Amino acid sequence: MPVDLDHIKEVYAEADCLYDDAEVEAAIDRMGQAITADLANSNPLVFCIMNGGLVTSGKLLTKLNFPLQIDYIHATRYRNETRGGELNWLVKPNTEMEDRNVLIIDDILDEGHTLAAIVEYCQKAGAKSVITAVLVEKKHDRKGVSLDADYIGLQIEDRYIFGYGMDYKGYWRNAPGIYALKGH
Repeated sequence: MPVDLDHIKEVYAEADCLYDDAEVEAAIDRMGQAITADLANSNPLVFCIMNGGLVTSGKLLTKLNFPLQIDYIHATRYRNETRGGELNWLVKPNTEMEDRNVLIIDDILDEGHTLAAIVEYCQKAGAKSVITAVLVEKKHDRKGVSLDADYIGLQIEDRYIFGYGMDYKGYWRNAPGIYALKGH
């Protein structure tokens, strides 16, 4: 089915900006300072959760002033849709995590299913500790699992959001701020 680019452009033009670029960058700076203070001497293995965590990971990594290794995981429930389904593992990590401190970086903690499954996967693979960092935590009472992120950049209302790695039907991950879909 062809993409209606005019619709995609209209979504961005009509969206509500919840956090502008400067506010998001300040949140990433704060996360970087806190993570550096806590993990600087732990030789962590950092996992970027694709695709949503790509922007946050890239920006946050430059704020972590200590040695680390990085790998990625690609697990999704959304598949460019606006509602999540079953977890689909596209790429599991290649780096050995036995007795390693693992830091998982993702874009958003919404209901928590995806992040919880990845945390469990790392724990079963023998990680010494599993720490999570998310750019955004959505505030609502629909959490599907009992999971709190260790580092949270921003709190956000319960709306459909995009930008800074989060998408609208596969688009606008590159939006320079965090936006809410008009009417949602």
